[in-house]
Amino acid sequence: MSFPLLDASDISARKNLKWLFVLRNLMICVEALAVIISVYGLELPLYQAALTAVITAQLGFNWYTWVRLEEERIVVDGELFFQLCCDVLTITAVLYFTGGASNPLAWFFLLPLILTSTILPRIYTWYMVLFTSACYTLLMTFYKPLPAILPITLGPNTPPELHQLMDHHDLQLHVFGMWFGFVFSAVLVAYFVVGIADTLRQRERKLAEIREHTLRNERVVALGTLAAGAAHEMGTPLGTMAIIVHELIKEYGETDADLCKKMKILREQVSRCKQALSVLSASAGEIRAESGHPMPVSAYLDEVISNWRQQRPEGVLAVNKQGFEPSPSILAELTLTHALVNILNNSADVSPHFIELRARWTKDRLVLEIVDDGPGIAPSVSEQLGKEPVSSKENGLGVGLFLAFTTIERMGGTISMALRSECQGTLTRISLPVTLREAGL
Repeated sequence: MSFPLLDASDISARKNLKWLFVLRNLMICVEALAVIISVYGLELPLYQAALTAVITAQLGFNWYTWVRLEEERIVVDGELFFQLCCDVLTITAVLYFTGGASNPLAWFFLLPLILTSTILPRIYTWYMVLFTSACYTLLMTFYKPLPAILPITLGPNTPPELHQLMDHHDLQLHVFGMWFGFVFSAVLVAYFVVGIADTLRQRERKLAEIREHTLRNERVVALGTLAAGAAHEMGTPLGTMAIIVHELIKEYGETDADLCKKMKILREQVSRCKQALSVLSASAGEIRAESGHPMPVSAYLDEVISNWRQQRPEGVLAVNKQGFEPSPSILAELTLTHALVNILNNSADVSPHFIELRARWTKDRLVLEIVDDGPGIAPSVSEQLGKEPVSSKENGLGVGLFLAFTTIERMGGTISMALRSECQGTLTRISLPVTLREAGL
């Protein structure tokens, strides 16, 4: 069961890498815009060539990230940490040519640290703390100083009231840079970090579902083991009963017609028990390879209905089939047939005078709706269906519905049972995958 966990982890890591790709694109645009405004708008003598080279290298690295996202290789935590370290080096290079630690945007080092603490294990967070602290410390000594940043002055034609307001607030480019850095960082944290956090929550929900499926599969394996043991234990007595019935029919068939008739009925019931045991063995996985084969949907439904009528000859079942012909194919397994027959039997138990089976199919799905006029299903029972054996019958074990849910979901389908809205009764809706290849379309 490790493969689903690995898939869930890879999907989450890949989504986080996409977030980093988008975030880096935004940072490249902001850096390029800041350089253009500083050089051509404010006419500050920056190291334009060096900054252009840094932004170009960042573009090249982000192109590599885009190519990496197209590959099918698993994205691991170490790769995400490497991506964030490259972003730290880019921030360090930009700050080196723009005043070092004196740059009001120097606290951008917090962004990779926030992202690391959000998407990676704790050990990587401490590595990032050491790395960003080291880069920030070096920028306090090694950097290219910015030209003198003077307060913004207004023209001679500006009203004196505005002059007094500007002098009062002492608006400086350095203060503006700090304000811009805060607003930009706040927007990034509010948007991207929240998005990454949503990805992590989705991953946790997926892992919780996988754990629940694992527990249910363990329960199914336990039931399958018990079923296989019961099949072996009951096989010998049923074989003995079949031999004795055959001998009785042979010995008294000509002298006692009534006894012979009853013996034949008993022989049929023994044969049904042996068929049920073969289904139990299939559920336990002993003959799974031989139990499934592609079969047209329409013919398969007819086979299921025929099997059910053999068990419930007195049952009333209305069938309504809708779909194109030739119908697509479905994997006809003994376990699936047993699950559908068991659901029909449950409906017949509570609604012996009316059951309706509605079937409709498209090119990729088969939808079955089983409707009955019974008392309906209690909400307390509905919540537990498919999660554990639950029975509303007095002497029932609840294993039938549990295995039916498990079988249908194992084949890629879905099943739900709910009260009918228009009247009393239960509506069971089943959706199963089909294929058009066997239909020749």
